[in-house]
Amino acid sequence: MQTFFKKITDSALFQNFITVTILFAGVLVGIETYPAVEASHGPLVHLLHDIILAIFVAEIFLKMGAEGNKPYRYFLDGWNVFDFVIVAACFLPFSGQAVTVLRLLRLLRVLRLVRALPKLQILVNALLRSIPSMGYVSVLLFLLFYVYAVAAVFLFRQNDPMHFGDLQLAMLSLFRVVTLEDWTDIMYINMYGCDRYGYSPDSLVSCTNPSASPVLGALFFVSFVLVGTMIVLNLFIGVIMNGMSEAQADSQRQADDERQLLGKLPDVTDELEAIERNLLELQESLQHVHRRLSDHRKLAPR
Repeated sequence: MQTFFKKITDSALFQNFITVTILFAGVLVGIETYPAVEASHGPLVHLLHDIILAIFVAEIFLKMGAEGNKPYRYFLDGWNVFDFVIVAACFLPFSGQAVTVLRLLRLLRVLRLVRALPKLQILVNALLRSIPSMGYVSVLLFLLFYVYAVAAVFLFRQNDPMHFGDLQLAMLSLFRVVTLEDWTDIMYINMYGCDRYGYSPDSLVSCTNPSASPVLGALFFVSFVLVGTMIVLNLFIGVIMNGMSEAQADSQRQADDERQLLGKLPDVTDELEAIERNLLELQESLQHVHRRLSDHRKLAPR
């Protein structure tokens, strides 16, 4: 029975069927966002969700059955645990407003495509490998934000209280600058003064102490964009690319190990041919023994 389950779960047809089911589940969750469709075809949509859930449950039982008398080995794979948690969460009792949570849990089924597509697994593994290094880059970026935010509050608080009135507002404004979202508007406010640029008539009441800093404002924001966007943020890309290279190398190494293992396994055809030769030799030996016994009986005195 274990061999039968293993053959099913390892087959390309079964894996493709699960992939198509995951895609269909994602489309079905998207359909639920249309109230008209939900109102007119609600029972059918819920029935299809139940069928999809039954397919996923059957998949879990088949994979556990493929482990034979050690079904707990199914949980040794992190991706299997991920699948199991998503399916098990759909059995939690939800009613009333909590139905939205159930729909969100159904949406998580789409993430199972990461398991179904090996290339996506490489990407996820690369991101997971990059997390420790990204943490250090994040600390560096936070220090950069903090230093520039404190300096911006001291330099531009009087002229631009809307963006640099306090420390937390300054850090939020600098986040806008580092994403290059209309960052030049903030720079021009402090280069030309809030009374001449940027502030609308309704917000001029906040512009109580306008002061222009054409050189300092330009140097401050250009240097922040160069360091924050062009250098630090590119470190994230470098870290992710390094993680991608390591993940691809691990995937290639695993594939090479599997091929090497398969290469060490004896060829079944050669084994069968060897067994057939041994059987023929044994048959010839038995025939020779049988002839000798017959000759011996003929020569024996009666």
